[in-house]
Amino acid sequence: MAISSRWPFFLSAIVILTAQAVAQTNPLFHFCLNDKGNYTSNSTYDKNLNHLLSSLSSDARVNFGFFNSSYGNNSDEVHAIGLCRGDSNSEDCRSCLNNAASVLKQRCPVQKEAILWYDYCMFRYSNRSIFGLMETGPRFYMWNVNNVSANYLDQFNDVLRTLLEGLRDEAAAGGSLRKYAVNNSTSAPEFMTLYALVQCTPDLSEGQCDNCLTGAFGEIPNCCSGKQGGRVIRPSCNFRFEIEQFYNSTAEALPPSISSPLAPPVSSPLPSSNNTNSTSSAGSKSNTSRTVIIIVVPTVAFVVLIFSVCVYLRLRRPREKVESRHVDEIRSVESLQFDFGTISLATDNFSEANKLGQGGFGAVYKGKLSDGQVIAVKRLSRDSGQGDSEFKNEVLLVAKLQHRNLVRLLGFCLERKERLLVYEFVENTSLDHFLFDPTKRGHLDWERRYKIIGGVARGILYLHEDSRLRIIHRDLKASNILLDADMNPKIADFGMARLFVLDQTQGNTSRIVGTYGYMAPEYAMHGQFSMKSDVYSFGVLVLEILSGQKNNCFRSGENVEDLLSYAWRNWRENAALNIVDPTMKPGSTSEVMRCIHIGLLCVQENVADRPTMASVVVMLNSYSTTLPLPSQPAFFMHTNMESEMSSGWQHSERITDQSDERSKGSSVQASQNEASITELYPR
Repeated sequence: MAISSRWPFFLSAIVILTAQAVAQTNPLFHFCLNDKGNYTSNSTYDKNLNHLLSSLSSDARVNFGFFNSSYGNNSDEVHAIGLCRGDSNSEDCRSCLNNAASVLKQRCPVQKEAILWYDYCMFRYSNRSIFGLMETGPRFYMWNVNNVSANYLDQFNDVLRTLLEGLRDEAAAGGSLRKYAVNNSTSAPEFMTLYALVQCTPDLSEGQCDNCLTGAFGEIPNCCSGKQGGRVIRPSCNFRFEIEQFYNSTAEALPPSISSPLAPPVSSPLPSSNNTNSTSSAGSKSNTSRTVIIIVVPTVAFVVLIFSVCVYLRLRRPREKVESRHVDEIRSVESLQFDFGTISLATDNFSEANKLGQGGFGAVYKGKLSDGQVIAVKRLSRDSGQGDSEFKNEVLLVAKLQHRNLVRLLGFCLERKERLLVYEFVENTSLDHFLFDPTKRGHLDWERRYKIIGGVARGILYLHEDSRLRIIHRDLKASNILLDADMNPKIADFGMARLFVLDQTQGNTSRIVGTYGYMAPEYAMHGQFSMKSDVYSFGVLVLEILSGQKNNCFRSGENVEDLLSYAWRNWRENAALNIVDPTMKPGSTSEVMRCIHIGLLCVQENVADRPTMASVVVMLNSYSTTLPLPSQPAFFMHTNMESEMSSGWQHSERITDQSDERSKGSSVQASQNEASITELYPR
């Protein structure tokens, strides 16, 4: 087959891009800490930071791969720490630290405190003294997608625990120059060898290093329990384990003091000097030759490989266009990617027998991987409203969240125009299957309902305040609360979630998404959403759990009215217990009344009057806390709806946005048959 004339240009582009990639790879992760303060360009702090970073490229000294420096005075003083992984050599260390400092300044251009990790180094700076402090956050997790066989999990965990604890003791005792240890164990099951690495910044005391690593080990259940590999990375310490060797056990030891300048970034080469003696000149030529070989050989091999693959794909599928542009946008979780064939096999080619349900954006299937792990697969419909942006949103958000009351994302698939999300399988499906079913409702006694309310509250609190992100879910409802085998709740479906910076309290949107009846009035009517929007949805959910009925069709005798109006009217008449599900086995009356009270506080019309989720969790767990009196809820109906209207309010559907064609006007349409709202134009 004749090769197109465009191939030489294509190959040239590959060579350039490959050389850039070799020169500087993407960081593992970085944090720009907005809550620590910001600075402006050309301010004193900015000048001090630039001076410190420039010293890193010119005259910095690194002891055993550890860099520590400060510059400036008072509130404008800048403190910096850098740490190289213990198995990196001197050149890799210098290059990694210098690149990290350069990239971090670019990615966090106004934040006074920031931190960045590469695979071989960490660099951070702050406007406060950070030397000698044991800090556990911000942190992040990474894990191997492959699972340990359930038959050998206990043995694997025992070997891992013993290996890590031994390395912790060794690293903590490493003295003030180096706190690093690696080792392996051949006692792992199924003839596996388990490799592990632990490291602390050497400015920590022995006790601080021990405590930091012990705390990090304690996060394994949230991070990588049952996985063949994982790592927890904190500012002051980190560890990693795998069943394949990932560290260089024969690397040269970093010298006690590297007094030579750190290698500058690729974009800023060192100026030439006329005073270089013959010895250093020879060394420079040797290093240059070695560098050229290191870069050129892999580059040529990579180009040949890419060329071969492209020709193969062109011959095999000449007319098929591969849609992969969004894969680059989720590079941070690419280790979670499944291939389509694996998922198709696990779900028996998405058979109807394995179909668990149909959601707003596609069907959910039960599957079983080759290692026996049961999974739930969300297969997004190609014409769904979610599409690419919400898919990317859900992957990026959920992959970074670990909490017992949040459903866990195991992986995803972007292949053959398919978008799949792979979750842990939750045995008892969703809360609405129990709550709104006349038969199954009987399984929900008060103790279980109270546990579900508390678990959902803790999950939302984690999203709002306790995770390293601040996330507004925007679609909390009974069908998005999954129940595991022990009836513990897990919040699911993050396709509509929005990410806030840590000090942000409110957002605005012209794209209204969610479910009628659960949306706060300021969001449904004006597009304003905040943590208090989720609080409102939680309040509606609490009242549904207490009553066993949907929020928009509460039946009281022959009349049907909305749940919030009925609950408020009975509260005002001192008959709040009238809303309680009569099929529910009796429990603590004081707990029930307190939950009704909390539910009404959450659905108040005035946003400022609603409690935060932190306050809600305290209210649920502390009876010494006096609750304020609730005010009138939003959407309060002063008269009952006629019973014949009930047939029009049987299903809550997602609110969808038709934003392709917009004009200057605005309109809201309500469908009596589906109880859905479609916002046609932005407000």
